Amino acid sequence: MSKSSPLFKPLNIGNRVAPNRIVINAMECCDALPNGDPSPDTYARYERLFEGKAGIVVLEAITPQYDHRSRKDQLSIREHNIPALKKFVAHLKKINPETLLLFQITHSGEISNPEFSKRIRVTKEPLPGYEDAELVGEKEIDEVIALYIQASKYAYEAGADGVDLKLCHGYLGSQILRPYNKENWKYGGSWENRKQFAVNIYDGVRAAVPDLNFIIGSKISIYEGFPGGCGTLNADSACMELTESIDLIKTLEAHGANFILQSAGSPSITLDLAHPDVRTPDYAYIHFFLQKVCRDALKPETAVIGSGYSIYRDGRKGFQAVKKEKNTLRFWGEKNISDGIVDAIAIGRQSYADPYLPAKMERDDDASIRWCTLCDHCVEMLIKQNKVGCATFDKKYTDEYVSMIKTKGNIKEKHT
Repeated sequence: MSKSSPLFKPLNIGNRVAPNRIVINAMECCDALPNGDPSPDTYARYERLFEGKAGIVVLEAITPQYDHRSRKDQLSIREHNIPALKKFVAHLKKINPETLLLFQITHSGEISNPEFSKRIRVTKEPLPGYEDAELVGEKEIDEVIALYIQASKYAYEAGADGVDLKLCHGYLGSQILRPYNKENWKYGGSWENRKQFAVNIYDGVRAAVPDLNFIIGSKISIYEGFPGGCGTLNADSACMELTESIDLIKTLEAHGANFILQSAGSPSITLDLAHPDVRTPDYAYIHFFLQKVCRDALKPETAVIGSGYSIYRDGRKGFQAVKKEKNTLRFWGEKNISDGIVDAIAIGRQSYADPYLPAKMERDDDASIRWCTLCDHCVEMLIKQNKVGCATFDKKYTDEYVSMIKTKGNIKEKHT
């Protein structure tokens, strides 16, 4: 079956070719060394992912600065990290030279954690819940753009195949793009102003890394699902209106994007939309619509990667009015690629549960896959700034989770 499966046909992405169409989403693990270098735990996770033979692995959010971050033990991409990152990339490529590795460049903005960094915002009226964020302006955002560009150069120097210039999930990029960013300034007010942040980054990266074999693109929350969020009608509306989101992806394509990684929601606000929960599985179908919106808007050579697939697993999780064999991860991945809805599928939580899923699916060994139970213990660990892994299938992280609950207690609200 898998020899003819759309999931295992090569994917053209820019001037490169991924060996299949299963992508590992950027999943933060809170386990970097104090200086931001990859730790032994970081190595262990990515070694398994490269052994698992995904077409593309997106390295978890890596920061070019340390003043505004959401994770205490976060990977960083600064000059002092380059030797360690070169060693890390070379090690993974030795394990599996075919899998493409992208670095997700990020800035946490208003969801930076004030316990060890500083929250910043770009709106005079803070988003409710983020009143402690410090207002910044043009000068600070221009500095962020320069950091994204420098980080992309470092990623190229380290041997990464490309970068995901993060514009999703409530991080700074999506904060600037939102209609809620309504005051008139260089990167706010009109849509032309708000999207200029992303345009300047893309133009800067393409100028700084002129090698056209270097892949660039972005993970984007096409619709954030709250008033004034990305993909809404205006600063006070939650009504879905995708005109700006569609224009954004077409603009990024015109400025050199090789891929768009579709997402939705903001995990700090609309977590179940970002990655559908077992209690509300039907949100997952919305992702298919958003993937089609992207695919219809872009040129055939721009790859569209879709999110929200982990919940389908083996067809046994809470969906109504559908046969389980027609509601699996494999079924929807193959169908949506065949139907031209999307070019590749991305998995997040499922990659914690079984990093070997792509290799198992390729040899038609779906029966041996350790399916994500959607317990969201990994999300709880992330919220608690704990090392993150699968507490269901990996004893190391089962023990980590139990210890975390004993020492830090249960989470009060499930928002990252």
